[in-house]
Amino acid sequence: MRRETIFLPGRLTWIVPLYTVGPMSPHKSHARQAAALGLLVERMENVLTFTLDNAQQGNEVTGRMLDLMQAELEREARRPKARVLRIRARGEVFCSGRERAGRDAHSIREEAARLIRTKRLLRESPLISVAEVQGDALGFGFGLAIVCDFALVAQRAVLGFPEMCFGLAPSAIISYLVDYALPRFAFPLVLFGDTINAQQALQMGLISQVCTRENLAHEADRLITRILRLDSTAVRRCKQIFMAAQQNSFEQNCLLAAEALTVDSLARLAGGK
Repeated sequence: MRRETIFLPGRLTWIVPLYTVGPMSPHKSHARQAAALGLLVERMENVLTFTLDNAQQGNEVTGRMLDLMQAELEREARRPKARVLRIRARGEVFCSGRERAGRDAHSIREEAARLIRTKRLLRESPLISVAEVQGDALGFGFGLAIVCDFALVAQRAVLGFPEMCFGLAPSAIISYLVDYALPRFAFPLVLFGDTINAQQALQMGLISQVCTRENLAHEADRLITRILRLDSTAVRRCKQIFMAAQQNSFEQNCLLAAEALTVDSLARLAGGK
């Protein structure tokens, strides 16, 4: 593992442990490791970053990449160390989709289960997730951005779910898309496979913010800084309750709110706040 000093104008300076996850020899260069795996995992104080680095394949996400994402997300769920998860990519394209290597019922089922589990872990993670979409995001790539808590997208990015164009209903995407967009918007999007631009995605409620590509990283930095200024326990609690409220009935949410207010207030009093 090597350390890298990061300077952000007007911000703190961090000494960053920088590493690539994967069974690569420590004697190989960082660049060669990244090229072999296609996914960089970096930690910078309270920020965990996944960088898709498979540009020659349109940053297509492979099974190994999904396995590594899952391992990191599961580790954070068990013993949280970071507070923010940042997902970004190198190259012109954010993510063109996912690898489809399965050729029989067993392997295809395992492949589907892996990608759905990754999305579930990301959505339920105690970390606040920020997608930094600098280029086109299609299929799994667009879905990856959508399930993040915040999705910042470059204004010229092309977005969509093209599966139906190849005769395949995007079942995995449909399972969560209706939680983010009204059915009148969501159904045509998956039925016809048409692409949309960032402004249209914003109007549908699928992303959080449209930025120029040049300003995208700066806007993500600003957002992450705001998150890190908040009380870490309260942030995790807020996300936990928010996610539960989306699945519960109104009556269940009322009961949850009363209990949460009681428990959280007692914790603050015990802490002298």
